[in-house]
Amino acid sequence: MANMSAASIQQMAERVSVLIEEKLGARGPGLADKAKRAGRALPGKVRAAALRLAEAAAMSHNPKLLLQLDEEKVAADFDICVRHLSSISVGDRWVGRIVNFGASTVITVLIVLAMVVAFVYWRGLA
Repeated sequence: MANMSAASIQQMAERVSVLIEEKLGARGPGLADKAKRAGRALPGKVRAAALRLAEAAAMSHNPKLLLQLDEEKVAADFDICVRHLSSISVGDRWVGRIVNFGASTVITVLIVLAMVVAFVYWRGLA
């Protein structure tokens, strides 16, 4: 079994960290912080994989701990993160936010209008 180098594990973690910042706008000093700040924008499975990858990157700084890492699991966690984050379109996220804002505004206006109409009828002004 070929050993995965510490540098390659750290590069994987940095790549996922950059993707989380680019695609989700989550900022922080490291991958673990960015994954936690992304919150619900990251599915639980992806967030868990990112946290495991961050832990592997931290362990890779110590040569003895590096030998304890399961390379297949590290690679699988990296693949889970990259596959999900690569599929996210920043433009689509903005359009979704705008549509959600517009829908909530329309619903609020309709509720207030219905309350005004109910009040007018209740007071007998109409």
